[in-house]
Amino acid sequence: MQKKKYDSLSMELQERILEDRKNHVENPYAFPDERVIRRRPDHDRANLWRPAFVRDCEKIMHIPYYNRYADKTQVFSLYKNDDISRRSQHVQLVARIARNIGRVLNLNQDLIEAIALAHDIGHTPFGHAGERMLNDLYHAHTGRYFNHNIQSARVIDRIFPLNISLQTLDGVICHNGELELKEYRPVPYEDFALFDQKMEQCYTDTEAVKRLVPSTLEGCVVRVSDIIAYLGKDRQDAMKLGLFEEDPDYEISSIGTTNAEIINNISVNIMENSYGQNYLKMDDQYFEALKGSKKENYRRIYGNEKLEAVYREQISPMFRDIYEKLLSDYEKKDRSSVIFTHHMDYLYDMTHYYADFAAYEAEDANDIVVDYMASMTDDYFIDLYHYLFPKGRYQVSYVGYFDHEKKMKGEI
Repeated sequence: MQKKKYDSLSMELQERILEDRKNHVENPYAFPDERVIRRRPDHDRANLWRPAFVRDCEKIMHIPYYNRYADKTQVFSLYKNDDISRRSQHVQLVARIARNIGRVLNLNQDLIEAIALAHDIGHTPFGHAGERMLNDLYHAHTGRYFNHNIQSARVIDRIFPLNISLQTLDGVICHNGELELKEYRPVPYEDFALFDQKMEQCYTDTEAVKRLVPSTLEGCVVRVSDIIAYLGKDRQDAMKLGLFEEDPDYEISSIGTTNAEIINNISVNIMENSYGQNYLKMDDQYFEALKGSKKENYRRIYGNEKLEAVYREQISPMFRDIYEKLLSDYEKKDRSSVIFTHHMDYLYDMTHYYADFAAYEAEDANDIVVDYMASMTDDYFIDLYHYLFPKGRYQVSYVGYFDHEKKMKGEI
């Protein structure tokens, strides 16, 4: 068994941090509550018991779609196993890791938490596979692109127009956990017009999402924490599900191989290199190790052929059939359809007392359908397919809690 490796902050930096705290030294690069920007600045003014970004956190947690994190796939779909990650746990892990880093760097932890809590709220059922499927359908109908990070901002800014701050919204659209960088330098701006422009560019330019850079250091912290949160956890989950015949011999690297090592060591290295700076940075060795570990995950986990076959042969055509049915129903204004009874009527009940619902109704039918489908949990999606198509040809079977034992006994 490999000996575990846990880094610590250098004694020099620890002493410096403790001295700075003793002297109440503030980080000049932290985003101050006083500079919060909202679409309606006359609303949601901060007070002692609900500071600016605490308000964002609470608004996000009370959005009805927040509950749906609990049954959305993180990586591994179609397993009945409460010990593997769903979006709900991933979001909490990102928030915890990011706040740990932010606390040491003396950043705005409320802003960090708000971004982390909302960053995946627009994610589809069935993880990134579902995102690809929904994007293909949306693009085929409209020529526009679907990205879950853009959809997350749409949920908290448009579907539920709760006057969330520009700083939180910017952090959400810029969280791209698929694009690792050695150094993260924020590019500040304080203009909702520019934010709206960035959003629109991501719908029309497939490369635009890759160019997004957070406007705050807090947004940068969440972005890198998204990678830290899933890198080792996905390995842990894959091993729990028995996707490897034996424990995989992951390449030994400076960041470690287990979830606990990876979280600790990358976080510590970022803190060591970033304290007192206007950027986040990793050592070259750690950055290369992070990239290498991510590649190993793609090779061993994310390309799992069994899962891909189910996505390709069963779930993808289910996405297609549901999309076309909902689009047809909405365009015909069939008020008995679930696109109305479970989506439009539901949103009206939730938002009409504070939002201009007529403006939402006037949006393109494809956007309405995408909003509804992206909001679905995995189980809801499958139930809806069988509700809409009771004689449908596509079926999805879950791996049960005791199937592994049955397999070992030769019963299946």
